[in-house]
Amino acid sequence: VMRRNPFGMDICCRKGSRSPLQELYNPTQVSLSNTAILHQIRRDQVTDTCRANSVSSRKRRVLTPNDLKHLVVDEDHEMIYCYVPKVACTNWKRVMMVLTGRGKYSDPMEIPANEAHVSSNLKTLNQYSIPEINHRLKNYMKFLFVREPFERLVSAYRNKFTQKYNTSFHKRYGTKIVKRQRKNATQEALRKGDDVKFEEFVAYLIDPHTQREEPFNEHWQTVYSLCHPCHIHYDLIGKYETLEEDSNYVLQLAGVGNYLKFPTYAKSTRTTDEMTTEFFQNISSLHQTQLYEVYKLDFLMFNYSVPSYLKLE
Repeated sequence: VMRRNPFGMDICCRKGSRSPLQELYNPTQVSLSNTAILHQIRRDQVTDTCRANSVSSRKRRVLTPNDLKHLVVDEDHEMIYCYVPKVACTNWKRVMMVLTGRGKYSDPMEIPANEAHVSSNLKTLNQYSIPEINHRLKNYMKFLFVREPFERLVSAYRNKFTQKYNTSFHKRYGTKIVKRQRKNATQEALRKGDDVKFEEFVAYLIDPHTQREEPFNEHWQTVYSLCHPCHIHYDLIGKYETLEEDSNYVLQLAGVGNYLKFPTYAKSTRTTDEMTTEFFQNISSLHQTQLYEVYKLDFLMFNYSVPSYLKLE
């Protein structure tokens, strides 16, 4: 028996109805208008930070296709999502696969995590021509999700350097970090790179040599550098701290809120504020200050205060 997929009809062909962009800026429902005010405040914060740090007034850098590879496009609902690793991006990619799959998927959580990260399963903005890119940036609703920068960083460290299965990260980055940051490293540590300490990871991030060598890996790259919020005007900025409400608001604006909810699950392994505080206890105040400088724009732009555990110089 074929189950009728609720997405088959309604989701794919929303022509004629209002676009998410129209619904965001001129809400027809009262329940949406209160939330719209909150998102206006978040947008203003980004604009003000870009202006205050003269990021946009400096000779305006033209974005290259390579800068747009994190922007996932949903043609049917006229939305663009910039994914930031360690900010619920696996679940958001699953949701985008449901939205763009033309009825191929109906339940985001039935999509295996590794499949969500297969690049051919989603279309990104860098695959379009320049006129097509400009048209979409102008007419589609653009959104991203952010998280307290150091909590995101600790989450990335825990996931990439403390899990035994992440051997590719240990080989690619761990060995380099051990070689550069550890005195008297054993041959095994130099070969495997699977026991990187958080202090060594921080030292690697603030080392000017690292920045010159290659861009940061996307798991610890700043949101500012991944999504270019001073060059691309994001209509909606969701936060990890209010993930469910913000995600379901996006789905409401897209007109699919009645039959698609953002997946919720309480992960006991989630990196918390308390955990982050512990990780930073062994970091010298000099290194804390230098690390804060690296992520400062993310703190300011998305309105995260300086963590109380930091001892800045």
